[in-house]
This record gives sequence, structure tokens and C-alpha cells, in this order.
Amino acid sequence: MSSGRDGTMSDDSDDKGRDDKGRDDGGRDDKGNEPLALPPAPAPAASTGRQRLKAGLWPPRASRAQLIVALLLFVLGLGLAIQVRSTSDSSALRGARQEDLVRILDELDNRTQRLEDEKRGLENQRTELENSSDQAEEARRQTEQKAQQLAVLAGTVAAQGPGITLTISDPKGTVESDTLLDTLQELRAAGAEAIQINDERVVADTYFTQSGSSVEIDGKKISQPYRFKVIGNPQDLEPALNIPGGVVQTLEKEQATADVARSQKIVVDALRPSKAPDYAQSSSQ
Repeated sequence: MSSGRDGTMSDDSDDKGRDDKGRDDGGRDDKGNEPLALPPAPAPAASTGRQRLKAGLWPPRASRAQLIVALLLFVLGLGLAIQVRSTSDSSALRGARQEDLVRILDELDNRTQRLEDEKRGLENQRTELENSSDQAEEARRQTEQKAQQLAVLAGTVAAQGPGITLTISDPKGTVESDTLLDTLQELRAAGAEAIQINDERVVADTYFTQSGSSVEIDGKKISQPYRFKVIGNPQDLEPALNIPGGVVQTLEKEQATADVARSQKIVVDALRPSKAPDYAQSSSQ
């Protein structure tokens, strides 16, 4: 309670029931009006999908195992990309002319035809042996024929027939043993049946070595020009050497020259001594 200037008493609780703006405890002002509603608090803005994705990805929260897996995948992808690019750049057929591609396809067809002919020959031998009235005599005849063929392959007898002569001139000495070996393999793949390089007969166990600037065949030094006498179908042998990226182009890159001449009679007369195997024996014994 407090006293006013006019001697009347006023209640302090009445003053406390009113706020600074003249409202009583009920929220009404001095005139009895309804209280004013306070504006609602602004609602938080809803995040978009992009924002949620960004928040989930950044900052990154990857585990150690995930980082290792990601690194391995990156290295694997890089290795595959390098391999594909290297293979594409080194392809011998890249940018080849149409006639070169046609010639390669013809060579593949010829190889397939040779295999088919060999298959038919074996089937005919079997049929003749089965239908012969004297199977023992037929078997002996076929055995002698096979022995002659094996003697040619073994280099123990001379051989003659159609084929080609390949002469490699290497004035700068850049042709090494691996190039001659590639040439030999290409000729064999094209159907060569008998091969002689200079004075050395080439057989199944022939090997090439490099001795300084010289090439050795089966341990014997040979000098240039390297002359290959090859018995086989000339129409198969010559194109095999001239395919894009083949023997002739490789020799030209090494500043050597290759001359190929066809002939209907090639004589291979260099012989290898007949040597019995030390360990291998016929399984029929």
C-alpha cells in the first residue's frame, strides 16, 4: 500500500497488474480491448534434394577401406586405358589400305585351305587303308611315304619343288638374329615345307644366336646377304612377306632390302646328319 498526494491509498498490486503499455494481467489494455496476437516464429526453410545430397557428400566421410578400394579402381582403370591405347597404336593393320586388307584375308583363306587339304589327305589315307584288300601292304606303302616326308622335314635328304628365294641385303649391319627368326616363322606359317639359309638347313630344332654383329645358325656363323631358299606354294609365301607390318616392311625400317623371286624349281640340298634321340622312343614299341 502507498499513499498518494491526495491522502488516498493505492494498491501496489494494481500497478503490478499493468504493464508499461497500460495492459492488465489479463492482457487487455485500459480500454478493455482484446490482446494483440504475437506474430508466429518463422518456420525453418525446407532443404532441397540437391542441398541434402551436397550435405551428404561434403565434407567427405569415407572410411579407410573405401579410400583403398577407390585407389585400386583408379589404378586398374588407368592401366586398362594405357593398354588399350598401346594396343591401338601398335596395331599393324591401323591405317592399312583396302588392297592390303584384302591380301591379308586371302592369306588367311589360303592357310585354312591348306589345313583342310591336310585333313582330307589324312582321311583318304585312312579310307585306303580300311578298304585295301591287302592292308599290310597298304600300311607299308603309307609308312614309306610318311618316312620320306619326315626325312624332308628332318633335313636328312635333299628336296626340290616350287617356292621362292628371299635375299636380304644388310649393308649397315642392322639386321639381327631375332629379325631372321621372325622371317623364318612367317615363312613356316605360310606353308613352307623345306628351308635353307645360305648353306644351313633349317629344321625343327634350328636356333639363332647373336654374336656381336654376326648371326649364327645352330652355332655356325653366316654372312650376308642372307639367302633363304624356300619350298612351298609361291602364291602363299610371297604375300606373307609383303603384308603390312610384315617382314619386308620391318627390314625396310632397319634400312635393309628384301628381294623375293618366285620359281617353279627350288633345290634345297643342305643336309643335316641323322641323329637318334637320346631319350624319346616311339610309343608303339
